[in-house]
Amino acid sequence: MKQYRLKDLGDVRDGHFLRNILKGTYLCQGGVSYKKPNQRTHDKGCTCSACDGQGHHIHADDCEVFVILQGKGVMQVNGVNHPLTTGDVVVCEPGEDHHLVADADDPCVNLWLHAGPHRHPDQGLISG
Repeated sequence: MKQYRLKDLGDVRDGHFLRNILKGTYLCQGGVSYKKPNQRTHDKGCTCSACDGQGHHIHADDCEVFVILQGKGVMQVNGVNHPLTTGDVVVCEPGEDHHLVADADDPCVNLWLHAGPHRHPDQGLISG
């Protein structure tokens, strides 16, 4: 895991805003997540492709980035807790079991993102 502050990302005007810390030409997956108090991402029973259903969430070959937009939380990486607050940026690397846990009193709102060699399918380009 690598941790940054938004102000540390540098001035990027071409490509995506994380290109200095994240491999991949395009942001290809992601979204905004509004957490409930104490909510833990990818917990037991999760059926996403990176989960085993037993509470482990590991990407085999790409990084996942979390940007804390509001509130507080803890990033659990391989069982170690890393406190987070508004403006923190976390890069979880391949092979790391990672979970974002929202604070009980000030639950976080975050972006989660992946980068890769191709644009997101919804960004179809018009040729002509």
